[in-house]
Amino acid sequence: MNTINVAWDRIPVQVSFVEPKVMVETYGFAGSQNETVIEGQLLRPRGVPSDTVFIFMHPASTLQQLPMPAALAANGMHVLCAGSRYARNDSALIMEKVVFDMGAYIRHAREALGYNKVVLVGWSGGGALSLFYQAQAEAPTITHTPAGDPYDLTSAGLIPADGVIFIAAHLSRAETLTEFLDPSVRNEIDPDDRDPELDIYSPGCPHQPPFDAEFVARFRAAQVARNRKITSWAQEMLVTLKTRNTGEVERAFVVHRTMCDPRWIDPTIDPNDRKPNWTYLGDPRIANAAPAGLARYTSLRSWLSQWSYDLSQARGALNAAAVRKTPVLQIENSADDAVPATHNRIIREALATPDKEFVEIRGATHYYAKQPELLAQCIDTVRDWSTRKSLLS
Repeated sequence: MNTINVAWDRIPVQVSFVEPKVMVETYGFAGSQNETVIEGQLLRPRGVPSDTVFIFMHPASTLQQLPMPAALAANGMHVLCAGSRYARNDSALIMEKVVFDMGAYIRHAREALGYNKVVLVGWSGGGALSLFYQAQAEAPTITHTPAGDPYDLTSAGLIPADGVIFIAAHLSRAETLTEFLDPSVRNEIDPDDRDPELDIYSPGCPHQPPFDAEFVARFRAAQVARNRKITSWAQEMLVTLKTRNTGEVERAFVVHRTMCDPRWIDPTIDPNDRKPNWTYLGDPRIANAAPAGLARYTSLRSWLSQWSYDLSQARGALNAAAVRKTPVLQIENSADDAVPATHNRIIREALATPDKEFVEIRGATHYYAKQPELLAQCIDTVRDWSTRKSLLS
């Protein structure tokens, strides 16, 4: 271990830009007056200059309290934790707009903060976001959101990052949600109306762990079918609202029971070193119906952009295959209790760049909670790779 310990400061970072709005989708002055304001924190080591900044960004979370950004700063690396315009509220989140936000931070890091090199650190949901951004920065293609609304990333002037680190990250919000959707829900407005054959958290379910392969396949197909059912309804409702022409252009709704995965209660499915009967949100049976669940509160457009299994443009393998020029370091935590064990392999196989490396940290959980020695191993891995790729002096 080459861990050092230097003092560092948290410095507020604010980036603003004018963007005409068809409708208000975030609450407050900065989000409703055609000005978008995004906020982050620069973690800057004292007395340790650097030409490189490591940017952490998640579509909906703020990451400055994670163990890793602080540990990187304490090891002399400059870190920018960037919040999107949807920070801590993803109910109306549009992934294409988050890509634009990330581009604004990268431009700010280069032009205002003076960094010559930018490395994206895609943690958890930030992994798919980083690949989405880099794919569009290398060769932009997107001009519309999945709802059909104009949003042109081909003219956004996105600056490619110099490197991407994909760490403790899943395929995408859409694909992960689908693998967590409770397929026993038969009525989207009545979560108590459930198919007992698929209600695996119920003691009365005839299927109990360990689950056989045939049941798991049936369960997975039902999860995809539920996602597609919601997608179809959202598309139809958008058409209905447009046809009515009453001024109502969007609608919010609730998605019930979104933390139901056979993996959580059957460790023989896609095994890794994770703790059985547990998730990063705690007991899966409680998390399944908790108010903080994935996609619990959403809107028609946000569902299509962020959560739709078929329509989201932020899907991991899709964008990994479009990252062709950039070095990528992929770090998998073997005891990850959030990211399914299959996801890293899919990304690894899909990445088109020839300059890709993979490292597994044995025993590490999603957040390195109470695992300082494994966090130190991760920091060493990042430093070594960044130095070898001439991304860090």
